[in-house]
Amino acid sequence: MLLQGDRVMGELSRALSASSLRQKVIAHNLANLNTPGFKRYRVDFEKQLSRAQGQAISLKRSRGRHLGAGSKEAAPAVRVDSAAIRRVDGNNVDLETEMLDLVTNQLRYNTYVQQINNRFSMWRYVINEGRR
Repeated sequence: MLLQGDRVMGELSRALSASSLRQKVIAHNLANLNTPGFKRYRVDFEKQLSRAQGQAISLKRSRGRHLGAGSKEAAPAVRVDSAAIRRVDGNNVDLETEMLDLVTNQLRYNTYVQQINNRFSMWRYVINEGRR
């Protein structure tokens, strides 16, 4: 359950979803390692997230007390990586690259889960100590 207005939890939730999607895409790439003509897929999220965090939607304010708009939300996108063909059969999946991406993604996923757990621990502490 996300608390209303907790922007950090929203961003962590989106990052966790993107990492989960990335895991599925990497597994799909590895499953098609020996499929002739297969083009690997990749997930774009981190660049979109940093771009969205830096951009604010510009709205005209008719009164000074009006609230400004927040940042645009980033969503993970699956794209076909057809840039580099490494083999004669047209397949561009590289086992070493995919395994490195798999380990990197697992570390990211664990970091996001740890940050969410820390956030829940902080809320639990505030709730329990607030009763005293």
